[in-house]
Amino acid sequence: MFGRAGSGSCGGAAASCAFPPPPWAGDDADPARGERRDAAENRQRILAVARELFAARGVDHVSMHEIARAVGVGQGTLYRRFAHKGLLCAALLADSTRRFHGEVATRLADPSASPLALLDTFLTLLAAHLEENAPLLAAVSDASCGERRGSLYENPFYVWLHGTVAMLLEQALATGEVAPLDVPLAADMVLAPLMIDLYVHHRRVGGYSPERILATVRRVVLDGLRGEPVIAGEWGTSAECRVMSDER
Repeated sequence: MFGRAGSGSCGGAAASCAFPPPPWAGDDADPARGERRDAAENRQRILAVARELFAARGVDHVSMHEIARAVGVGQGTLYRRFAHKGLLCAALLADSTRRFHGEVATRLADPSASPLALLDTFLTLLAAHLEENAPLLAAVSDASCGERRGSLYENPFYVWLHGTVAMLLEQALATGEVAPLDVPLAADMVLAPLMIDLYVHHRRVGGYSPERILATVRRVVLDGLRGEPVIAGEWGTSAECRVMSDER
């Protein structure tokens, strides 16, 4: 009932791993495709107004009612186009998501890099994407509640993230970089520290810098996958670490 198959599996040799399709590759990935011209223009007008309001007041402080009023359409019209605020924010993320995917595809094509080195690159790019788009990504996450609770892990973007990590873990298994592991589950564990809610909490409440967050993810996730032991004194004494935490 609760099982999930891996979305980026390989056949046994690293070269057989296929790069997962982009997060907009589904049949309904492009809502504008096949739209009447007036409907497409109306959709773009809604997105443009929402973008302006979000920039001026912050994503959290603008309601769907206010967006509809500013656009000059009824709330029913807005909700027929975007069933909730999370879908509207996801639409605003489309261009950034395409840039992110393109950069990942380019950087992960390096034939000289090991799978875990490529995973490091991927996590670095993901952290930068989170930092650039945190308010919109957080709004998408906020919409995943109640009956939509599981949608955060089933939406095309997360499925693509998971598939990419799973692909790299399969390659690392094939090359002997990591010990045997449950790849689909491990891919979720690798992504967990960079889920947007936790990332925003660390940035806003904890006051951690993006660099410190990423360094810790590398230490816990990548070194953990390699099975590297902690070297005494490598990260300083407990008192030194407390000082570093106070200075974050």
